[in-house]
Amino acid sequence: MRNPWTTKNPFMSAWLSAANKVTNTARGQATAAGKREVAAIQAEAAKQIVDFWSGTSVAPKPKTRKKKPR
Repeated sequence: MRNPWTTKNPFMSAWLSAANKVTNTARGQATAAGKREVAAIQAEAAKQIVDFWSGTSVAPKPKTRKKKPR
């Protein structure tokens, strides 16, 4: 007599394939989001470094002129 615990189950195989597909899609989305966030942080850091060394961070901001009421 064959052992029922070692036989292939097509329903389990289909369920595991679908679960792996969902898991891999979620992992890919999370990885892409993480890479986008890291790229944004690096771009902002580079901008701050350039602003610091070029002196734009200490330059006074131009005053805005108020319009006269007519």
